[in-house]
Amino acid sequence: MTFHRTSRVALLFAIACAAMALSAGPNPAFSSEAQQMCTGDAMRLCGHEVPNVQRITACMVKQRANLSPGCRAVMDREHAARRRAATAE
Repeated sequence: MTFHRTSRVALLFAIACAAMALSAGPNPAFSSEAQQMCTGDAMRLCGHEVPNVQRITACMVKQRANLSPGCRAVMDREHAARRRAATAE
């Protein structure tokens, strides 16, 4: 994978994280920690979906069992926080 493609996948993953967060509740975006922990997984597992942000997002959800432990933990923690915030409204 070239550097240009790697950068593009990382950017698209960041956009996908923001899109998932916006659709899930009031928390406007995944943290920089989630982007840092999950960019490698996004490239490894979902790079074939570039440039379709919706497909990258769906792929990451579908590939949850194959995510690295750090990425899965961060995504689970942030998803739980968004759910708590949504129910508190």
